[in-house]
Amino acid sequence: MTDKPLAGKTALITGASRNIGRGIAHHLAQEGANIVVNGVSDPDAANQVVEEVKAMGVDAIACMANVTDKAAVDQMFADAADAFGGVDILVLNASSRGQVPFLEMTHEQWRDVIDITLDGAFYCSQAAIPMMQKNGWGRIVTLGGISWHVGTSTRVHNLVSKSGLAGFTRGLAVEFAEDGITVNCVSPGFIDTVRPASAGARPNRKVDAPVPRLGTVDEIASMVKYLCSPEAGYTTGQIMHVNGGMYLGGS
Repeated sequence: MTDKPLAGKTALITGASRNIGRGIAHHLAQEGANIVVNGVSDPDAANQVVEEVKAMGVDAIACMANVTDKAAVDQMFADAADAFGGVDILVLNASSRGQVPFLEMTHEQWRDVIDITLDGAFYCSQAAIPMMQKNGWGRIVTLGGISWHVGTSTRVHNLVSKSGLAGFTRGLAVEFAEDGITVNCVSPGFIDTVRPASAGARPNRKVDAPVPRLGTVDEIASMVKYLCSPEAGYTTGQIMHVNGGMYLGGS
């Protein structure tokens, strides 16, 4: 695997058991990275991703951990360090979403979405960054979304949490640039994924894009892969929109 640009690196991807997280695991494994597959409720799915990336010639482990639980996050990173010596790449993909009218939203529903996105990013980054500093190299990629830019009804909790990632991304990018760590956000448009009914309709607001189709998981994973590459060392603090040109407007 020495001809692979990420050979010898280890990537930890939260929410990697399915959809975009699974696609990111595949793409980074193809570049030679060992993979830590994080999941929270479906160990069979996480272990399936482990087997898939092992078949690509890299090593991988599954770590079931709720990213809102600091002790569980710390144990996950300790397990990654035991298996691979540390974490070089952190992809913050875990999230929770649903559609609830604002005046019917409970505080528990509000906190659930915000805690997974923001507390999860906080705990995981605090665990990962010292490992990256030790090696003088690191990549952190957060996952945003189209809704927090265009605004959608019944998803205020999701919009707030994803908007917070913009400040989180830019703050870390500035603070740790001299340590060789880049921090960027990939913001997908409407992507063709398997979604639970609780996630609501896709989309719940008509927004035209010049590219008249849903995006694919591979198109998001490819952007993440680039930002994790050695060639992306001069790109940091950016929000990369992968949405078919949606902000160009349309008919």
